[in-house]
Amino acid sequence: MTTVLKRNNWAIWRDVIFALFVREIRTGFNDKFGLAWAVFQPLSFIFLLSYLRGLISGSDSHTVPTFEFMMYGMLLIQLFLETLNNSANSIKKNKALFAFRQVQPISSVLASSCFYLLVKLFVFLLILLLMFLFKMDINIDDPLFLITNAFAVWIIALSLGLLFAIGQCYVPEITKVRGILTRPLFFISGVFFSMEDIPKEYWPYLDWNPILHAIELTRHAAYSTYPTEAVSEFYLLACTIVLLFFALAVYHVSWKQALSR
Repeated sequence: MTTVLKRNNWAIWRDVIFALFVREIRTGFNDKFGLAWAVFQPLSFIFLLSYLRGLISGSDSHTVPTFEFMMYGMLLIQLFLETLNNSANSIKKNKALFAFRQVQPISSVLASSCFYLLVKLFVFLLILLLMFLFKMDINIDDPLFLITNAFAVWIIALSLGLLFAIGQCYVPEITKVRGILTRPLFFISGVFFSMEDIPKEYWPYLDWNPILHAIELTRHAAYSTYPTEAVSEFYLLACTIVLLFFALAVYHVSWKQALSR
């Protein structure tokens, strides 16, 4: 006589997210380049932009080595953009799976977001290994603060991605709006510059961007001598909490109607 194994809702949800996560791995690395491209792309950008930044400021950028200055900016903006874009498309991409009642839209958003978080973590650890092998200085004064900032960027991207994913079910053209809104972020989020390079009277025009705060604070976490007069940890965490709460509230109210459209 066969026994029926009963599982609680949390166990089912965990298994669904894991299955979707494995599916993301298979679809994300199904070409010839695979994981190598996920590593080569940010590395090539970091080296190129480090060289260009070095022509302007030399080997150091406001007490931070230029390579590491660019590394934190590039990795965080790529983490944000890739998590946002892929989580925003995850509901549409996995819509056929929602015929199974165990699979809910938020599971696909979480699986996609976790996948890109782990990819960037792997890239970061690989860069640190390469720096060690090339005998470059590695300095992280406050590792916990660095992790907190990176996690805040991921939560913001996840929250915005969830909002765009729900909105896309009602208005498919919202993907074009997302592209227009995210394209300038690379240039206004402090990837290539520091707020110390900008005159103080122009700070209010850039300070609304929480990703800028995260990048500047992460550089400060690595090198405590890096100035952070223009940014605020409270503002970054407040944006993270408000966006997460708003995204979950919108999802809770509208996900069933969104799937029926």
